[in-house]
Amino acid sequence: MSTYILMKILESTPSRYDKGLRILTLGRLDQAYYDLVSYIEENQRVLDLGCGTGALTLRAAKKGAKVKGIDVNSQMLEIARRRATEANLAQNIAFCEMGVGELGEEKSESYDVVTSTLCFSELTEDELVFTLKAVKRILKPNGVLLVIDEVRPSSLPKRMLNWLVRFPLAMIPRLKRRILLGIYFPLGSGLIFHSTPGKH
Repeated sequence: MSTYILMKILESTPSRYDKGLRILTLGRLDQAYYDLVSYIEENQRVLDLGCGTGALTLRAAKKGAKVKGIDVNSQMLEIARRRATEANLAQNIAFCEMGVGELGEEKSESYDVVTSTLCFSELTEDELVFTLKAVKRILKPNGVLLVIDEVRPSSLPKRMLNWLVRFPLAMIPRLKRRILLGIYFPLGSGLIFHSTPGKH
């Protein structure tokens, strides 16, 4: 069972989104953000896919990168814009309401880094294939794709535990989102993809 339902619930209450993710990842998300941002350098062009409330987008901008954050949720983007203004980073960030299906509009070889946090696991297989091809096209030679996302346990006992803990998620819509605390949400180590020059 994927976390699609859980993510949709969190996204439906943007003001609680970051707090919910911190609880679900047992606080590991902040360290993952820190690890990802360590690959970003000043003056790089960065595209943040599924930027949500801007947590990673703002961290990249603080390092001096020029960042474009995209998301399909206008309420999340509103929070992200407010946070960018409050942090005096708005001049380094452009937020756009768009999904990965619109990446075809981006210019080829225009980004040094593309980031994604907990977005790829929400995509269908076809969307994921399209997105990865588009990312490869829009990355500059030697560009980097940085991903933090959910991973499914490899061992049978861990998969069973994962399923047992996630089963109540299917009941959440009926329970009107009353139980979110304590849900196990394994966070995988970041995936780093380097674009190879001349292979676009």
